[in-house]
Amino acid sequence: MEELDVNVSSSEGFGVAEKIALLTFISAVILMAILGNLLVMVAVCRDRQLRKIKTNYFIVSLAFADLLVSVLVMPFGAIELVQDNWIYGEMFCLVRTSLDVLLTTASILHLCCISLDRYYAICCQPLVYRNKMTPLRIAVMLGGCWVIPTFISFLPIMQGWNSIGIIDLIQQRQFNKASNSTYCIFMVNKPYAITCSVVAFYIPFLLMVLAYYRIYITAREHARQIRVLQRAGAPAEGRQHHPDQHSTHRMKTETKAAKTLCIIMGCFCLCWAPFFITNIVDPFINYTVPGKLWTAFLWLGYINSGLNPFLYAFLNKSFRRAFLIILCCGDERYRRPSILGQTVPCSTTTINGSTHVLSQLA
Repeated sequence: MEELDVNVSSSEGFGVAEKIALLTFISAVILMAILGNLLVMVAVCRDRQLRKIKTNYFIVSLAFADLLVSVLVMPFGAIELVQDNWIYGEMFCLVRTSLDVLLTTASILHLCCISLDRYYAICCQPLVYRNKMTPLRIAVMLGGCWVIPTFISFLPIMQGWNSIGIIDLIQQRQFNKASNSTYCIFMVNKPYAITCSVVAFYIPFLLMVLAYYRIYITAREHARQIRVLQRAGAPAEGRQHHPDQHSTHRMKTETKAAKTLCIIMGCFCLCWAPFFITNIVDPFINYTVPGKLWTAFLWLGYINSGLNPFLYAFLNKSFRRAFLIILCCGDERYRRPSILGQTVPCSTTTINGSTHVLSQLA
């Protein structure tokens, strides 16, 4: 999301040492985002088992959105930040800003769709999941992740709806006479700030919290049921062979899944909450948030695009195996064994007598 009040002036500019440190850090973030998201996309394209999992369609589309953020948005933001000047003209400033809002919002909406997909897979009956997550519905959800952001990015920004009532303030901050510098300023009025933040963050955040809370409760409840069966000496879920080993493995899997959900929500909130809270507050306090604070919150959100491959793919055992095959040039040691049961690309669990996908991250 393009920083909504970049009021950087020469007096607030960074020193040489700060610029070197910033450039090093930003380059590492961009490189991590590009390589990580590319690896996710290549892994799914090459691995037939990964392509069979519905959730991975969302993960690939998410990786594509994050890749575009790291290629089309971050570099120009880094150049302006280091040079303390925008040299590409007003029209390209609007295009870059629109792409920023579009792609970062699309990334967040993909995270929301992933949480809903896992909610239906884990907390509902298998028939309900199959009815909900049909190929057509997946296509519609993916389309929505890309179409909805256009209504808060290119459409209002190109029409200037975000600047109604604050045009004079924007013009004052676009040009610094003291340093003869021009800036790509994107400031928003109160209606746009509220609408954009609600659509791009607060609604997806609420849906993710509700979905992951239900998933967490379901995993914890099933782990409790397994512990009760173990204490009673009964085979877990009615399976007659190796009950202790199998139930212990499931309990560990579900515990890991629950912890992973906490990590996902924690990273998402840490990366984007500061920006969107400030985004709504700033217009109501006469745009007095310091430019450096805006910059820090903006790049904290960008970092989420580099973290997503690790959170949604690198923690998945099947993805890790696919990555090792790619990085090690198809080394046979990392190929999936042909033993029965080892070809299943994700863990499953039995809840209320039905088998469900437990976690793509286990």
